[in-house]
Amino acid sequence: MTPPSSVPRFVADHMLGSLARWLRMMGYDTVYDKKMADEAIASMAKTEGRFILTRDRDLAKDPSAFYIESDDLDLQLKAVCEKYGLKVNDDLIRCSVCNGDLTDLSKAEAKGQVPEGAFEGNDKFWKCGRCGKIYWKGTHWNGITDRFKRLSLV
Repeated sequence: MTPPSSVPRFVADHMLGSLARWLRMMGYDTVYDKKMADEAIASMAKTEGRFILTRDRDLAKDPSAFYIESDDLDLQLKAVCEKYGLKVNDDLIRCSVCNGDLTDLSKAEAKGQVPEGAFEGNDKFWKCGRCGKIYWKGTHWNGITDRFKRLSLV
């Protein structure tokens, strides 16, 4: 599902890989490549209409940049969500690895591609259209949603 154009999209600098993964799990298109140079980040932000998330004071001078002060992931998530008015959007969750779109995968299609316990314990699966990673809401999902709830992001 494609998000409405009013949904903010991001590009994160090399110091914010964990934040990028968590924003993706919240449903926000967040580009992250730890090898991407500041100039490439600024160019991508400009050409694709993305906001820059950075811990780099020089890069933070870009008009589309938001400087992340804390090293703490919870504080980073809170700051970005407050700044841009973000909440978890279950319908738009993205691949936490590559930022690709997830599409529904039938249980029959998941058979043999996921661990047996995951197959038996779940009826819904998703597959990344870019890297092929398969997702399901296993026991790890409780920890993820607990963090979102604790931070009042749901």
